[in-house]
Amino acid sequence: MTVTPVLSTSAVAPVVSLVRGAQAHRAAVERLLSSYRAIPAGQRVRLAKRTSNLFRNRAPVTSPGLDVSGLDGVISIDPAARTADVQAMCTYETLVATTLPYGLIPLVVPQLKTITLGGAVTGLGIESSSFRNGLPHESVLEMDILTGDGELVTVRPPDELFRGFPNSYGTLGYATRLRIELEPVRPAVDLRHVRFDDLHKLTQAIETISTGGGDVDFLDGVVFSATESYLTLGTYTDDLSGLSDYTGAEPYYRSIQRRQQDKLTVHDYLWRWDTDWFWCSAAFGAQNPKVRKYWPARYRRSDVFHKLVGLETKYGFVSRIDAWRGKPARERVIQDVELPVGRTAEFLEWYLEHVPMTPVWLCPLRLRDSGNSLPADSKPWSLYPLRSGHTYVNAGFWGTVAIEPGRRDGDKNREIEDAVAGFGGHKSLYSDAYYDEATFWAAYGGNDYPALKAKYDGEGRLLDLYAKTVGRH
Repeated sequence: MTVTPVLSTSAVAPVVSLVRGAQAHRAAVERLLSSYRAIPAGQRVRLAKRTSNLFRNRAPVTSPGLDVSGLDGVISIDPAARTADVQAMCTYETLVATTLPYGLIPLVVPQLKTITLGGAVTGLGIESSSFRNGLPHESVLEMDILTGDGELVTVRPPDELFRGFPNSYGTLGYATRLRIELEPVRPAVDLRHVRFDDLHKLTQAIETISTGGGDVDFLDGVVFSATESYLTLGTYTDDLSGLSDYTGAEPYYRSIQRRQQDKLTVHDYLWRWDTDWFWCSAAFGAQNPKVRKYWPARYRRSDVFHKLVGLETKYGFVSRIDAWRGKPARERVIQDVELPVGRTAEFLEWYLEHVPMTPVWLCPLRLRDSGNSLPADSKPWSLYPLRSGHTYVNAGFWGTVAIEPGRRDGDKNREIEDAVAGFGGHKSLYSDAYYDEATFWAAYGGNDYPALKAKYDGEGRLLDLYAKTVGRH
């Protein structure tokens, strides 16, 4: 077996210490099954997870959780076939560290290190290769799933559970093993930051590039205002001269405004957003040079910032100080929404007028054909309203806004949900949602979900999709 080294400004652990092996995986699955059997019949089932990338307000958990210990690694890699068998709780940080020394990476690597492969598939993930590779679940070849009924099943396309698992958020079952495709990489990524002063011209460029206009490997963008937005075009290169490093003093997103061209190792490109949680580290003072100087680099990462948000949510330190100072209460607005490319500029114009919060991240995506010759306008994934042959743009915006006099917490999010639907889009369900049931099921697989739920979780051991993503559970 030949290992192709890929240079990085960050150390990559040896492959031998990261690949877990089939025997260890079988033992971990048996622990999981044993913990399921130990939960009394009729009682709710959940994962005993320590971390989460969700942003929903949930009721305190009192029921016992499934034992997922030992399900957080890579089982094996086949460099010749460009595939990997991966445990569902494996983070992309671990997955990339394991595959990169082989010169391979997953087809889509979500932007935050602690997102897990299972989470990205059942809850969806996205990144700048999505305009050519779709979403993470589209490069899955097969999955082992522990269903709500306690059965361990292996599913492949075109199985109904395989098609219904994405966007099910653990309400049909939990993946234990996923076999995924990998793709070859080169050592670095050349970046071109192209400025636009017109949002309509920006979205026209997205459609042109996404449908084959140009030699581009990665594509995403940032909107700072109606007259200042950028597309970043990334292209693989073997040239390792003139590399930048944004794990230090300067946040990556500021370089987009200051540089027309740039270059990062492929490792640092994949994690360019994680160091400052896009731009959200500013809320903790981590972008202030005086603070950043003393903020240890190992703690400048998304999961640390997420924990700080959790502490604020639990204890409300900042909220109490703001109230003492006479400042208005604030509403959390953390959303990723997906619009047809032809309506994206209109939505952004609406957003910039009604939601005083920038920047906004843009990430184009198209469903991946992968040689299956998808019929035009088909919807191959049961619970997610994307259609083949169409370009969409994910708009991500994360922060808080002041609650205006006479308004209540949640009103701005409801306003955004209505606007997104009005522009023909939909939103990811990892954060707070306010839909009524009829509206929700019309958008998220209401025709297919009941049959899947009855077949794979007939006793209702798992919450249903509406209760899990909209209800406060």
